[in-house]
Amino acid sequence: MAKRGSRRKAAAGRRTDKAKPTGWRLWFRRLFMWGGGVALLGVLFLGLAIVFAARSLPSYQELKATQNAQTIIVRARDGTEIVELGPTFGKWLNSDEIPQVMKDAMISVEDRRYYSHFGVDPIGLARATWVWATGDKRFGATSTITQQLARNVFLNSNRTLDRKMREAVLALAMESKFSKEQILELYLNKVYFGGGAYGIDSASRKFFSHPATELETAEAAIIAGLVKAPSRYSPTADVQAAVDRAQVVLRLMKEQGRIDPNVTVDPTTVNLKEERGQNSVRYFTDWALPQLDLLLPETFEPIEVWTTLDVGMQRTAATSIKSNTPEGAQGALVSLDRDGAILAMIGGTDYVETNYNRATDAVRQPGSAWKLFVYLSALEAGYTPDAPVKDVQTTIDGWTPRNSGGSYAGDIDVRTAFAYSKNTVAAQLGYEVGFGTVASMAKRFGITTPIQTYPSMVLGSSETRVIDMTRAFAAVSAGGNSVEPYGIVKVTTADGETLYEHERKRATRLVPEYVAAGITDLLQTAVNTGTGRAAQIGRPVAGKTGTTSSNKDGWFIGFSSGITTGVWMGRDDAKRVRGLQGGRAPAQAFAAYMRYAVKDRPIEQFNTELKLPEWQLEPDDEFYFGDPEDYYYIDEQGNLIEPGLGDGERNADPAVEGGEQTGNAAERPQVPQNNAPPAVSDDFLDRAIGERPAAPKPAQQPAQRAVQPTPSPRPSVPASPLPQQ
Repeated sequence: MAKRGSRRKAAAGRRTDKAKPTGWRLWFRRLFMWGGGVALLGVLFLGLAIVFAARSLPSYQELKATQNAQTIIVRARDGTEIVELGPTFGKWLNSDEIPQVMKDAMISVEDRRYYSHFGVDPIGLARATWVWATGDKRFGATSTITQQLARNVFLNSNRTLDRKMREAVLALAMESKFSKEQILELYLNKVYFGGGAYGIDSASRKFFSHPATELETAEAAIIAGLVKAPSRYSPTADVQAAVDRAQVVLRLMKEQGRIDPNVTVDPTTVNLKEERGQNSVRYFTDWALPQLDLLLPETFEPIEVWTTLDVGMQRTAATSIKSNTPEGAQGALVSLDRDGAILAMIGGTDYVETNYNRATDAVRQPGSAWKLFVYLSALEAGYTPDAPVKDVQTTIDGWTPRNSGGSYAGDIDVRTAFAYSKNTVAAQLGYEVGFGTVASMAKRFGITTPIQTYPSMVLGSSETRVIDMTRAFAAVSAGGNSVEPYGIVKVTTADGETLYEHERKRATRLVPEYVAAGITDLLQTAVNTGTGRAAQIGRPVAGKTGTTSSNKDGWFIGFSSGITTGVWMGRDDAKRVRGLQGGRAPAQAFAAYMRYAVKDRPIEQFNTELKLPEWQLEPDDEFYFGDPEDYYYIDEQGNLIEPGLGDGERNADPAVEGGEQTGNAAERPQVPQNNAPPAVSDDFLDRAIGERPAAPKPAQQPAQRAVQPTPSPRPSVPASPLPQQ
């Protein structure tokens, strides 16, 4: 009996040991229990969030009435409306009015499991997680149609975890409150398709000139393809990109069985509406309006943007560029007022054909227009327009620049070298002042693109933008003071409340006034007699041409009556343009525009008077005569005058009688006997009275200088200046 009892106790002990897991089994069990508890709390919290979100959602009718985009009215400098941007809504289409092919196209490309998920696609989320965990791509799950609707109506487009979580909660809440057909109806009537069009009816009328109820398969594919990137796939911006994207949509529709695989649909046969509403003003608005994100607090109310644009100048600029640009090339123009206000901006010959803004975005080689910074550096270093230079063959670090005509003029001056755009002289000046100095000068004047410091940089090998070069010339026009381009004067609400108003920044002096006057002298000569003669408009004009190798780029930038205008022409693929030179088409376009731009402004003469600093001045007569308040000097009659004595006063020394000196050297006034140094050196006296000693003076007796007798009066001081520095 005792043995049987002990066996039962031992078995019970073994069973007790098995009932209490230890080691990893214990930790796994704890992790499972705690994880399950946390997941349960998460599900509970998510459920409560969805319930509260669903209760706070607007009704279906309220969502139909909301407008989720901002209307912007852009006004010119005189207050006239030049363009209205923002949403355009077509007719609201109920679910049964929307063509089934439009629904199928949108679901195929944006959310293939739309009818099977509950607002968030777990399969798509799992796939995105797997790609992120096994690859090097960032985590990027595709949002469902419901999520996109929630984001468009209630949220912003920030790619943050917080926004994605809120988007998911709202999508789940919307799925719990509205039917699939209601959500799809809201989405197709509210999604943005580019060009200001919201909803499929507005997009259909914009691109195909008919309501969305008449959409065919190919047209529906084009519209569905726009959602991913409206600006990139817009038919009015890039037809080929829109067609290629539509082909992707059609392939997905066939793979998902939404259209017959044997059906052939050719998007290229679709008749697109000819766009006539766009014009050159959009180049300016595309540049100016994105700045509102920095200038204004976040707002969705309608606003009015008052700009610096002059309607007449903009129209004239567009005409001058289109009529003068060589066939196959593009042109760009920027025109600034003296305070930096943009009066006109042209980014290409036709905005409808291409909306790429070559005035603000393209970087091209400026050619000889870059010499502005070379000569600014030279003038600041001490050169003057009249300074002699040599137009001769030059080699710098193995580089030998050549002039456009292949000839050399020999001895000329700085003004002539600039006017005729002598490459050899620019190379020599750049080498003398330092290529890094030229680069620093360009940066000082507002060039924002990288600058090379190779010798060839003096001829404009570094690429830059039209707006930056125009800004640099405008600073010269402003007397060497900085100019900041701007396009927005103020922003107001529809009720007239001012949200923003431009404040002119304090100008910074970039170069001394005499440098600005000197370069203006050079620029004016370039137009009067040099390479820019085609830019003459019957009043003072200062400017510079620019032509790159093989005629790939042509520039003219200049100013008159406070308006500075830069013109560029060339091909987008940087191929050669036959006959393109800065002094031809660009200068002609400049003149055609500027004649209109300055017609109501007074004629202004340029300030080209050089008021040089003292270190650069030539020695004058005072160098010979001296200053009576400082030291002994010789008057115009040759009399030696003591310091502090007025004109006509004579030395009281008895050796001097009647204003005449005797012929005895010992009777000349001597240096005071107080061991003080002489007030003036013997060399100075020799030069002043035109005499030279017969033999070198003993170093230990500076005061015992022999002077030859000279009859009175003394000869006047020679008037010839010292050699020019």
